[in-house]
Amino acid sequence: MTLEESKEKFIQTWGTFAVNWGVNRTMAQIHALLLTSSEPISTDQVMEKLQISRGNANMNLRALIDWGIVKRELIKGDRKEYFVADKDVWYLFKQVTKEKRKREIEPVIDFLRGLQTIDDDSDEAKEFGKLMSEFTSVSTKISNIMDVAVKSDEHWLLGKITNLMK
Repeated sequence: MTLEESKEKFIQTWGTFAVNWGVNRTMAQIHALLLTSSEPISTDQVMEKLQISRGNANMNLRALIDWGIVKRELIKGDRKEYFVADKDVWYLFKQVTKEKRKREIEPVIDFLRGLQTIDDDSDEAKEFGKLMSEFTSVSTKISNIMDVAVKSDEHWLLGKITNLMK
């Protein structure tokens, strides 16, 4: 397989995997394109390579910037905006974990906490409150684990995970 074939396969497959992780396919494909590029890429180049509209490219590039895994880069003498992906895979893992926690786990915890205050003394209400409390507890523990992963050093976290697997 040639380098170009390998890059293309990575871009397409990264997009497919992303859907399973709850991430927009096009956003993941743009990210993969930027990851595999040795030079900054313009919006026009993204559009051409992935056969997507300008609006789709712009929206997803902004989302990647918001996630903190892509940066704008200006090239002297060129009016176009170019984009580069941070290629530190550990940093990428931590940023995605941080964003997933903020966007998905924290709202669930807030929602579940709100459901625990019930103006009803029935056994059914107590059972429901207990269930919501247990969901909140598990969700909070998951959030705390994600927080430790985001704040940890790569070697420390991998060492802890390895120890857990033994």
